[in-house]
Amino acid sequence: MSETIPIASDHAGVAMKNRLVSELKKLGYEPVDLGSKDPNQPDDYPDFGHTVAREVSTGAVKRGILLCGSGVGMDIVANRYRGVRAALAWEPEIGALSRRHNDSNVLVLPARFMSDDDAIKTMKQWLDTKFEGGRHERRVEKIDSENP
Repeated sequence: MSETIPIASDHAGVAMKNRLVSELKKLGYEPVDLGSKDPNQPDDYPDFGHTVAREVSTGAVKRGILLCGSGVGMDIVANRYRGVRAALAWEPEIGALSRRHNDSNVLVLPARFMSDDDAIKTMKQWLDTKFEGGRHERRVEKIDSENP
């Protein structure tokens, strides 16, 4: 059984999201497109960020992907949820490091600041990189220790 990965964007990330959905399918994942669908229809990024973050926070899925213009808004929304470790990545090395050292479970991409090809490379690195554990596990555990 392949891993289900919810993916969502606001209007600024629709085109890139569509490319990522296609790539996820090619890689054997089951992407669930939670919107937005229309790049010409103004919308609000929190509406889409909440849907993916909630899925990860409740344990319905292990990981998710979000996109918006800068990535910052989606990152803020997702990190409001207990157990979510959203990482804004703009190049493959950052995506991989967020998994290796921080066990990130939501990848956030800045659609207006990277090419589709770079987004695909970053997503692949993020998906393929495992959490190192060790000293990093202790640090990750401390993230939620102060968050009731």
